[in-house]
Formats: sequence, C-alpha cells, structure tokens
Amino acid sequence: MRSHADWQLLAQDIRPRTQLFIDGASVPATDGDVFETINPATGLALASVARGKADDVDRAVRAGRRVFEAGSWSRAAPSHRKAVLLRLADLIRVHADELALLDTLDGGKLISDTSTIDIPGSAAIVQWYAEAIDKLYGEVAPTGPNDLAIITREALGVVGAVVPWNYPLEMAIWKLAPALAAGNSVVLKPAEESPLSALRLAELASEAGLPDGVLNVVSGLGP
Repeated sequence: MRSHADWQLLAQDIRPRTQLFIDGASVPATDGDVFETINPATGLALASVARGKADDVDRAVRAGRRVFEAGSWSRAAPSHRKAVLLRLADLIRVHADELALLDTLDGGKLISDTSTIDIPGSAAIVQWYAEAIDKLYGEVAPTGPNDLAIITREALGVVGAVVPWNYPLEMAIWKLAPALAAGNSVVLKPAEESPLSALRLAELASEAGLPDGVLNVVSGLGP
C-alpha cells in the first residue's frame, strides 16, 4: 500500500492531456481558447485546458456520425466490440495510478478513494458491459397468434453525455460503457472542474482499438 509520500512523488510525473479529443486526435479548440482547471487542495491552476464551444461540438458530432454510418463500430461483430472494451478495461487498470492521481489533483478527492474505489470501479463497469455484449439477448414478447412483438438492442447514432465533477472518471464510464457496448458513437462533455481524466481516457480508448470518431471528448464551460 502506497504512503502519502509515495503518491506525492508519483504526482510529480503527471502530465495532463489538455486538448480536445476529436476524431481520434488531440486538437485545440477551434478558436484556440482555453480555461484553467484548479487544484482545489492548493487553489492553484493545474492546467490550461482547451475550451470547446459550439463549433467544436459540431466537429465532434460530425466525426461520430461519419464513423457510425461507416459501420466500423456500429456494425462490428459483437465479439469485436467486446474485445476492444475488455482491452480498455485492462488499460484502465494498467494506468490506474495515473487516472487516480488525475481525479485527485483535479477534483480534490482523497487518493485513498480514487485509487481503491473510483478507478477500479471504472474498469469493472467497462468489463461488465463488454461481457454483456454477447450475453444479453433480445426478447420475443408473448402475444396472440396475429401479433409479433420483438425487443432488440440496437445502436441509435451519436450519443451526447454530460457528466458532473464529483466522480469524474467513473460517472463518465457509467454513460460511456453502455453506449459504446451497443455500438453508438459518443460525444462526452466532462465537468469543467475536473476534465483531465476524461481526456486521458479517450487516448486509452483509442489505444484499445476504438475507431477514430467513436469517442470524442469536448472539454469546456457549461454553456
């Protein structure tokens, strides 16, 4: 078990990602604007983060729509989507210390919470939905002889996800995991108080094999 001093030493090597993640790449905001995310423990600026606006959201939605219609994720074999999301769960575990420190520095949560609850929980949620892909079946409802009612799970398109500050990575995963498992594209807007772990997560998802444009992260202010 790491000591407080151990975590402080590890925190010195943290290099936050500060640009938007759109169409598989880290990019600045269209107008170059940034905002500061503050370390609430010190009151000091932790990083200058790209401030996405309407044009950036439009870019992200177009990327998500393009890849959705292309079908490389939305129509991929369930076994493929499962394998990619399982790799993502593994990568979250591999980078658990980094992600825990990002949420602690950015959101002010205890490292004892982020390292033992939030980040392991995030990996477990991704794994659960990955495993559900080939285990949750459709349904045929009981009907009379002249009717047929079928329930299927189908991707809808580009999903918008907006999450709060208090469980930065885990609450993002709550929304991302089921949407991605179903084959949707996602545009994620993390809270301006704690955007850093979501920006890193997008890189890890790309490393896991998620096609460009499937997961886009647009940091910025609420409006």
